[in-house]
Amino acid sequence: MSAERPGIDAIREARERLDGVARVTPVYSSETLSRLAGRSVLLKAENLQRTGAFKIRGAYNTIAQLSEDERRAGVVAASAGNHGQAVAWAARQAEIAATIVVPEGAPMAKVEAARGYGARVEMVGDDFEESLAAARAFERDAGVTFIHAFDDPRVVAGQGTLGLELVDALPPGPCTVVVPVGGGGLAAGIALALDALRPELRVVGVQAASCAPFAGRPPGGATIADGIAVKHPGELTRPILEDLLDDVVVVEDEEISQAIVLLLERVKLVVEGAGAAPVAAILAESIGGDGPVCAILAGGNIDATTMSSVIRYGLTASGRYLVVALLIPDRPGELARIVGTIASEHANILAIQHHREGRNISVLETEAELTLETRGEEHSQAVIRALADGGYTVRRLR
Repeated sequence: MSAERPGIDAIREARERLDGVARVTPVYSSETLSRLAGRSVLLKAENLQRTGAFKIRGAYNTIAQLSEDERRAGVVAASAGNHGQAVAWAARQAEIAATIVVPEGAPMAKVEAARGYGARVEMVGDDFEESLAAARAFERDAGVTFIHAFDDPRVVAGQGTLGLELVDALPPGPCTVVVPVGGGGLAAGIALALDALRPELRVVGVQAASCAPFAGRPPGGATIADGIAVKHPGELTRPILEDLLDDVVVVEDEEISQAIVLLLERVKLVVEGAGAAPVAAILAESIGGDGPVCAILAGGNIDATTMSSVIRYGLTASGRYLVVALLIPDRPGELARIVGTIASEHANILAIQHHREGRNISVLETEAELTLETRGEEHSQAVIRALADGGYTVRRLR
């Protein structure tokens, strides 16, 4: 298989193969996000795609073109999670064996989904690159066919079918499409389709700050956007994106977490970190361009444990969870006075802890740590002022 970039004909052929397989996902307008961003915001809800992410497009298009010998041998894939699910599902449809190699820290929702589709899942390595090396070794040892997550023209053509849907769905005139970028398969496919059919549209890539090679940043720590935590873009996808992307921007995990919470609460869509990254970039006002902006919600496979942590983190970052420590006299009735002050500010107390030991406090004092639910940062500041006006020394913890 040549590593030449696929043309518009290959993308159209992929759409024919995917007819009745991949869903044509909706494009929503969001009044809330439009108001916050100061421009019209559209959402391509690929989190509603079969297997919960766009990856089914490229995986199915590739497996549909395997030879009989390749089918008999079975397939292997390395994945942060979503590609593995897609390969597992497509392999089951084709009645061929599949092995999926994922990092040891891969979200369990994605791991269990791949197993549920009938694949054998191996957890190897700390990140995608180590899983990729293990999958390549299995390919050599077992004689199976390797299905790359992004560096394959068949995969890129499959992802490009999403671009064909945007051609039909986006309004005429200037518009910017914002795409999460990991290995670059999705962004490359969309950019190729739009360049051929709607060249007036801008395409902007988004990467997580801790793993942003296109933005020239060295890999850092872990990121909530595990779906785009790829340190080395593909040999096929990199030149496509260098040619066709109008810009690449970076978002922090805090911004992604707040975007996840906002999409859940106000748009009623469950989106994983990689899928929420474009919305985070739009709200950070780093996209540029004129006219509407369309965020590609690339996936919705976030497990319950991660979602719970993200909600707490996102609410805290937006000021809706407030944690403070107060030094108070150790005498009866003092806690009731604090509770009354907080109630007068219409904040909700979620938890109270007393600390008498292990703190640098006098024998007649105690420290109270309070976790409060507020309406936002302005309300949090009002609560802190009210406590300070009551004579308490207030230390904000979160």
